[in-house]
Amino acid sequence: MSVAIVTGSSGLIGSETVCFLQGKGLDVVGIDNNMRQYFFGLDGSVDWNTERLQKAFPGFRHEAVDIRDQTTVEELFKRHGRSVSLVVHCAAQPSHDWAAREPATDFSVNAGGTLVLLEATRRWAPDAVFIFTSTNKVYGDRPNALPLQEQPKRWELDPSHPFAEHGIDESLSVDQTLHSLMGASKLAADILVQEYGRYFGLKTATFRGGCLTGPSHSGAELHGFLAYLVKCAVSGKPYTVFGYKGKQVRDNIHSFDLVNAFWHVFEGPQVGAVYNIGGSRHSNCSILEAIDLIEELSGFRAQHSIVDRPRAGDHIWWISDVRRFQADYPTWSYRYDLRRMLEEIIVATRERLR
Repeated sequence: MSVAIVTGSSGLIGSETVCFLQGKGLDVVGIDNNMRQYFFGLDGSVDWNTERLQKAFPGFRHEAVDIRDQTTVEELFKRHGRSVSLVVHCAAQPSHDWAAREPATDFSVNAGGTLVLLEATRRWAPDAVFIFTSTNKVYGDRPNALPLQEQPKRWELDPSHPFAEHGIDESLSVDQTLHSLMGASKLAADILVQEYGRYFGLKTATFRGGCLTGPSHSGAELHGFLAYLVKCAVSGKPYTVFGYKGKQVRDNIHSFDLVNAFWHVFEGPQVGAVYNIGGSRHSNCSILEAIDLIEELSGFRAQHSIVDRPRAGDHIWWISDVRRFQADYPTWSYRYDLRRMLEEIIVATRERLR
């Protein structure tokens, strides 16, 4: 049977990938050692998701492996060899703020772990498709130099700018900008994935995501703003907005829609492909707009405060232009809009808190 290896398999995108691939009949091996709890405390723990996946899919194999452990990763890939047809690499340290606490750990996970996985794929499964979940943070704070206009509840791009209609495309420079340490480590991994495609001929695809969300997200203060905002609203916990008057804009894509994009790549892979991916103009909001909609859908009041200091390298406005991906895979489309996403997250959060 064709084997898929999924890293970060108990996280938001990893667990969605496991469910999706199990439904497609692949034999799935998940790699996740719950480092998210180390990063973010109990709020970030994904143990509950590991248990959920093991109960739902008796054939699913979970490996509590650190992706930086080259020997163990190599042994795992060697064991499955050319049966591995797909590698989906979701494991990461995803927070601006946390990276500054332990820069070496951040870089070793994001860049070093990616290198370990690429090399294992090249040695033992060179025909496999390798999909990497990068981030829009590889562009640093370059988007903040765009001509933005303040509106009552959001920042918006000057309508005359080329990015205004569809969002930011892959032509935006990654140089001469403040990335945050996490953005820098993810950029290193991003380039490694491209290079293993172009230099060694691996079938690689890099997805530079906006805000990825869904009901399986273990939202924490430092990562996963929609899931954590819902958790705060439902539990009555105060939520702090960092900078930009709460009008910073994010595009939001449901984990299913992203994983469905992965599947399209698996069915028609390329070499060294790079895509901006997110909710685009189809699904985006400011934090203030998200608070309003969560209160409307949940019936709870979201207690929040706004501090002046933004997070280093944070974006004031980000909307992804997904047309490059749509041009390569024209049968892909969105299933979820913002309202439907939040309805799912609210239901799931109530159940977990109960």
